[in-house]
Amino acid sequence: MVAGPLGAEQSPSPGEKLARLAWPLVALVVLLGLVGYALLYSAAGGSHTPWALRHGIRLVVMTVLAVAIAMVDIRQLFRFAYPIYGVLLILLLAVEIVGEINKGAKRWIDIGIVQLQPSELMKLALVLALARYFHAAYLEEVRRPLFLVPPVLMILVPVGLVLKQPDLGTAGMLAMVGTAMLFLGGTAVWKFAAAGALAGAALPVAWSQLHDYQRQRVFTFLDPEADPLGAGYHIIQSKIAIGSGGFWGRGYLQGSQAQLSFLPEKHTDFAFTMLAEETGFVGALAVLALVLTITLAGMTVALRSESHFARLLAAGVTCNFALYAIINVAMVSGLIPVVGVPMPLVSYGGTAMLTVMLGLGLVLNAQVNRDTVIPRFPADL
Repeated sequence: MVAGPLGAEQSPSPGEKLARLAWPLVALVVLLGLVGYALLYSAAGGSHTPWALRHGIRLVVMTVLAVAIAMVDIRQLFRFAYPIYGVLLILLLAVEIVGEINKGAKRWIDIGIVQLQPSELMKLALVLALARYFHAAYLEEVRRPLFLVPPVLMILVPVGLVLKQPDLGTAGMLAMVGTAMLFLGGTAVWKFAAAGALAGAALPVAWSQLHDYQRQRVFTFLDPEADPLGAGYHIIQSKIAIGSGGFWGRGYLQGSQAQLSFLPEKHTDFAFTMLAEETGFVGALAVLALVLTITLAGMTVALRSESHFARLLAAGVTCNFALYAIINVAMVSGLIPVVGVPMPLVSYGGTAMLTVMLGLGLVLNAQVNRDTVIPRFPADL
């Protein structure tokens, strides 16, 4: 490291960054993506098309993209955190105007080569913006109630826009990621308790604003057998598939619920269900252990980072990754209503994989720039 013109440390050289790169973390993420490839191959009845091959190509391209992001000077990420958030906010607004309608929801923008879901990328933009906001704050400032008004608004605005699409699952994830960032930023626990009490009091109003199909999901969650061939079909078949897998599973390409098409959305939201049926408790536990290892590796990067921005960035992105897995497993197990959250790198989906791999790039960036000093304000860079 050498001092820059303003006394700040210069970013490591490309060679130093490659040497510092958390290659074991990259390998773990790629391994999880390969599990997804194998499952999508099985979901197509033993064919690389239409899902597995696309998934594999995206995995390769996006792994290269993640490594490229790791090479960026982290101070540039800090400088452009707010503009990135602003661009994603504009894209969320654009969804309302020119968005593509799919399955009754308007969540995507067709940009030619791919249908982009801005709400997914907003999760990373929100982490970037909140990491920058709290980086410049002293603990005494965080304790002041008015200091929390801007970050709370930064969370609520995209949450509200995503709820209008409507996408309750993604809106919930945005709210949870934002809440995690508030906690990591030093917000007192009693403030979360107070906010929770207010949210509880507002539940009747929130319930009245839900769409009919969203209320039906709650009713189905409480009693799926009330409509076994309709609203309850997905979760009932998911539970049957998980149970039929037993301890060792029915065997690769041998899952009756998935292969005979009883299990709906087996390549997207319910990919983990197919995994549990074919590989049993052992296989499901192995994948969850892999997810946990990736999560712990991400948090380790956060703890070893010198700057507050890098710590918050790595920790926030890692929380987002973990939330994908927690919500998906709870959803397909019947512990929460079906909300359409994919299993990271296992479920088929371009924007979801892009979000996870961009997040990997940000964590790797925090790792390779772990000693870089970031001033409190961009003008000091």
